[in-house]
Amino acid sequence: MNKRIIELSGHIIDSMTLTRTMAIIMEKGGEFDILEIDVGRKKSDVSHAKIEVSADSPKLLNAILDELSVLGASIHEIKEVNLVASTKDKVAPEGFYSSSNHATHIFYNGNWIPVEDIEMDCLVVVDEAQNRAFVKPIANVKAGDKIVVGLDGVRVTPPQRSRDEHQVFEFMNSDVSSEKPLMNLINGIAQEMKEIKAKGGKIGIVGGPAIVHTGSGKYLASLIRDGYIDVIMAGNALATHDIESNLFGTSLGIEVETGKIVAHGHTHHMRAINRINNSGSIRKAVEDGTLTGGIMYECVKNEVPFVLAGSIRDDGPLPDVITDVIQAQKLMRKYAQEVDMVLMISTMLHSIAMGNLLPSRVKSICVDINPSTVTKLSDRGSAQVVGIVTDIGTFMPLLYNALNEE
Repeated sequence: MNKRIIELSGHIIDSMTLTRTMAIIMEKGGEFDILEIDVGRKKSDVSHAKIEVSADSPKLLNAILDELSVLGASIHEIKEVNLVASTKDKVAPEGFYSSSNHATHIFYNGNWIPVEDIEMDCLVVVDEAQNRAFVKPIANVKAGDKIVVGLDGVRVTPPQRSRDEHQVFEFMNSDVSSEKPLMNLINGIAQEMKEIKAKGGKIGIVGGPAIVHTGSGKYLASLIRDGYIDVIMAGNALATHDIESNLFGTSLGIEVETGKIVAHGHTHHMRAINRINNSGSIRKAVEDGTLTGGIMYECVKNEVPFVLAGSIRDDGPLPDVITDVIQAQKLMRKYAQEVDMVLMISTMLHSIAMGNLLPSRVKSICVDINPSTVTKLSDRGSAQVVGIVTDIGTFMPLLYNALNEE
């Protein structure tokens, strides 16, 4: 039998990490033997476990260990990290370590050093001259890059589960359901947002056009104006319909305030794009008086950056839309490392994309009427994302009011 000893540390009992570790080993056809376990007695105590994992083949053992590393399991024997140089651009050596989105350190030159800008599904590259480690997407790998191979010398630290049942990011973190106490959740989110801003932190919004369709655009615009939002990430549709609603009072041809269908209203979004094209950009449309209100207007007036990532289905698109998806991903990746909280609102594809880019330390909320949006985020590994299943037209005004309560 092929064997390795792993260690677990933290709130491994109440976070179910120990249970999940044993389940993964058995499901994949391995065996385990708990060598040591020390259970914390108080809320402030952490627990430790040392487990021997065995499998019939080295390949199976490595597959088990690789999956356990995402839970925070580390190899007991501390060895220097194994570095192999890439021989070709965009090609990593076989057996490369694929990163999680949790805080990660590597044992290099006799010391544990942090892996910078952590993100899931990337490679860990070491700059030997500067004694630094950082992640790279496989598309950015260059020939000669020293890349971590295997699990030796890698330590992953998932966020610790709070033992305070009143912490909003703890008691919400359960199966996706529309039956949670909505006002309690929103009040908790509002309080967390206030605390982040009071500490000088940053909050991002990943938004879909339903924000505008439901009449909630004015609430998001107010949050930007009030200084709660530090970056917007969306597609062509959110910006287009926001501008349409400001210029014509409609969204997809429906009057935002009354819900009435407007004659020829289905052309309004194209007319909105045309007017912005005439100005040259969203910023120039604000400066020349074409655009006088709304989400994008407040972004410009309050110097809040936005990333509008294009897709093949876009009308227009607006001149500010980035049609090179790799360039858009690069900008989103930059902001993902800068924020302390992200609200993902009514946009499945953008939410999943952002979830893939975020470190697990970033407090994340996904609000969608469709439960599968939140489920897909969790399935992709964004386990830190808290899901609220509700109509955005209900959520946004309640959040705005909660933030403005004394």
